Amino acid sequence: MMGTMTDAQPRVLVVGEALVDVVPDRDGNPQDLPGGSPANVAITLGRLGHDVHLVTVLGDDARGRLVRSWLEASRVTVLAQQPGSGRTSSAAVTLDESGAATYDFDLAWDLGEVPRQDCDVFHVGSIATVLAPGADVVLEAVRSHHGRALVSLDPNARPALTPDHPAAVARVEELVGLSGVVKVSDEDLEWLFPDVDPVATATRWATRGPGLVVVTRGGDGAVAVRPDGTTLEVPGVPVVVADTVGAGDTFSGVLIDTLLALGVSGPGGADALRALSDRDVLDVVTTAAIGAAVTVSRPGADPPDRAELTAALGGAGAREG
Repeated sequence: MMGTMTDAQPRVLVVGEALVDVVPDRDGNPQDLPGGSPANVAITLGRLGHDVHLVTVLGDDARGRLVRSWLEASRVTVLAQQPGSGRTSSAAVTLDESGAATYDFDLAWDLGEVPRQDCDVFHVGSIATVLAPGADVVLEAVRSHHGRALVSLDPNARPALTPDHPAAVARVEELVGLSGVVKVSDEDLEWLFPDVDPVATATRWATRGPGLVVVTRGGDGAVAVRPDGTTLEVPGVPVVVADTVGAGDTFSGVLIDTLLALGVSGPGGADALRALSDRDVLDVVTTAAIGAAVTVSRPGADPPDRAELTAALGGAGAREG
């Protein structure tokens, strides 16, 4: 029997920073690697074959050209505005002995507008949601897409850029209330709410609008929380860690990809998300964790393409009947 699917491909619009991570090579010399959390999410979706547009700020300089060519190589349509400084933003990366990254930013987020275009999924996150002046433009865009697309949020706390902790918390809370799906790390939640169990915060958030809140816990897996308070645990994926750069962003991208495959998108996306079975939600989050593990296993933000994700899923036995 013929289904009701159309040939139209879901459209994903990502808004947020693209920059270069300045990472020491094996000899300790700095090297420029393209990155930025929302840009990494866009790359993940592009490599998985989606029609994805990234609204960002890039300088017309060598670093900007490097970032643009990196995005376009993964089939991301780049909608870039010029920064007032003329310089592409950067983040100096320090890796500890476990491969975990910390960042020192030289960054301006002076996004002037988000071009009006229809989309099925609208993803925002990280610095773009909290750094003035562009954060207000992002909030307005989220408001305008709420109810018209599935809104995806990854708050990705950056304490060095948000010294006004109460203001950052208030902005994240407002965005959560406008979102359909939220992915947040336990570290992000511990910074936002230092004395509260991360899953307790996720459970509260899940009653405020989102159809799904996922808390990632690095090597310890993830917890998915549904609006009725159901919590579903996904174990960690065993992997030899190269570094953690881009892992959470890959998780977000694969999460969106897997939800799209289940028809969770567009104006009815929030309802479709709530209608998923617990088994479906476990499958979605497990797939995202396996995708992130591929990125963790290799240096830098290097998400899997469709063939690599399929191979990883086969190896992990994630899709048994």
